Amino acid sequence: MLLRSVQSPLYLARPSTARHIGFMAHPIANSTQKKLIRIDVSSDTVCPWCFVGKKNLNKAMDSCKDLYDFEVRWHPFFLNPSAPKEGVKKSEFYQNKFGSQSEQIMSRMTEVFRGLGLEYDTSGLTGSTLDSHRLITFAGQQGLNKQNALVEELFLNYFVQGKYIGDRQVLVEAASKIGVEGAAEFLEDPNNGVKEVNEELEKYSAAIRGVPYYVINGKHKLNGAQQPEVFLGAFQAVANESTPLEKRSEMNLSEQNIDAIFVLTYPNLGAKILFSNRDV
Repeated sequence: MLLRSVQSPLYLARPSTARHIGFMAHPIANSTQKKLIRIDVSSDTVCPWCFVGKKNLNKAMDSCKDLYDFEVRWHPFFLNPSAPKEGVKKSEFYQNKFGSQSEQIMSRMTEVFRGLGLEYDTSGLTGSTLDSHRLITFAGQQGLNKQNALVEELFLNYFVQGKYIGDRQVLVEAASKIGVEGAAEFLEDPNNGVKEVNEELEKYSAAIRGVPYYVINGKHKLNGAQQPEVFLGAFQAVANESTPLEKRSEMNLSEQNIDAIFVLTYPNLGAKILFSNRDV
């Protein structure tokens, strides 16, 4: 059994401290047909910023669902490939990993989660996420809506409800709640889905250094727990690649406490778009 991954520098870490910058965005020409936007997300089920990023992505998609149709697919990444199957206490793990910074990091995550209307729970166990990724990949075979709903449920289980998602019963209950069929039988054999997980790791996550990591329409890339405005700008830029440009408008994000900059280059437009995100 081969599991490939790279330790994530983004896990529980602040983005760059670069300060506010605007970006050029092209408005979308009127069309009666909604554009399809495909989003591939690499994440780990014990990554808090992956959950934050998912919440922000959902908010961005909900705000422009009249303009676009979305397909979101989730792919595995292992922040700690050697994590034990039996699990260890979260508090002990964080203390060993972050040392004297542990309390400050937990306080920061509590603040971030409260901003999303959630309570960050540090009780319970953390450990191997292989079975959760096996199940997520399996759910995707039954439909992307089920896969997305399962990812949400597992994040809630782990970060808000203090459940250990390495526990097979927790996984089966989450799958049952979402309507994923055959989960118990699938998870019973530890070899089921491992091949598919490794294939997804190789295809989507082998070359990346941290999560969450987003690939939009196969080529436009964003990393980190982006704000909804950054996703919206990316959606617009992707849609404009096949849309006549009628005019340009500038949106100033300098009032939003920006902490990082991402640059997307579009050769066919002869332009670069600077995206700014705010640390969450």
